[in-house]
Amino acid sequence: MRFQIVCNKVAAAAFAAFTIFAAAGIAQKSEQPLTAVAPPLQNFRVAERNNVYCAGYIQRAPINTSRRLIGGVEEQEQFLYSQNNLVYISTGANDGVHVGDVMSVVRPRGQVKSKWTHKDYLGWYGQEVGALEVVRVKPNISVAKVKVSCDNFLLGDLVQPMENRTAPDYHQRPAMDLFADPTGKPVGRVLMGRDNAEVLTRDFIVYVDLGAEDNVQVGDYLTVFRPLGEGNPWIGDWGESASARDDFNSFEYRGGRFSNQTARKKGGRATGKVVTTLEANDGRPPIRKVVGEMVILNVKERTATALVTRTAQEIHTGDFVEVQ
Repeated sequence: MRFQIVCNKVAAAAFAAFTIFAAAGIAQKSEQPLTAVAPPLQNFRVAERNNVYCAGYIQRAPINTSRRLIGGVEEQEQFLYSQNNLVYISTGANDGVHVGDVMSVVRPRGQVKSKWTHKDYLGWYGQEVGALEVVRVKPNISVAKVKVSCDNFLLGDLVQPMENRTAPDYHQRPAMDLFADPTGKPVGRVLMGRDNAEVLTRDFIVYVDLGAEDNVQVGDYLTVFRPLGEGNPWIGDWGESASARDDFNSFEYRGGRFSNQTARKKGGRATGKVVTTLEANDGRPPIRKVVGEMVILNVKERTATALVTRTAQEIHTGDFVEVQ
């Protein structure tokens, strides 16, 4: 089937939202004084520009690899391409390409495997690197101009039809509840961050193992939390005694017999076994620590792309997420 590039009002609107325009003109003189008026909040989106069209995704479905960047007009002088550079793509008039068509550029980075999920196969990670516009069409190839680049273009990057995306509207939300109870809705994990970021904060793009099969949708908000279990994560052995050699670290209270740091004892007469910090957590009900919030921007079969909107502290890959 011919490679029909979307070039109607929908694609034009998508590309307009994707492109960063600089205001080069000067407003005409007016007899009325200029007044700065804040636009209504409903006109704002939770994400804009490269956080919408260059967010990337993890997809199970195969991708068409026949349309790709095959050369650059200045390839003898450079091998990285960015905004305003001219490149050749391996599709032309025989595939239904026309001057003015807008296409997105995707770079598959490989199959995704993560220890943070129980799902057996998530798919492959696709990095979205920008968009280009066709300026000259030949039978089997076309010349295109890089209009927007979120990263350097490389020869071999794949060319795909421009997908129209709209980020959820911004709306005022109540303060984040740091002690919110579970909702009983689907729970997943933070698999990875864009550009392999591992410590995540506001406006970072992340990928979670909740997808269409879990009935999540664009605009759903997720609570990010960390189960405390029997205590915070600890690397190494639990300390048992304090000495200068181990910097006086200990999980038992030490000190004089009646000092504030004397050993705690089990039993009504304080004659039982010493209670350590580790043992004090035994048997307590589940406790979770809410560390942030995110909103879903794009949904695939088994995963979703999300934007971190609020944090109580840093978020890490492996943290849990729950649909609100």
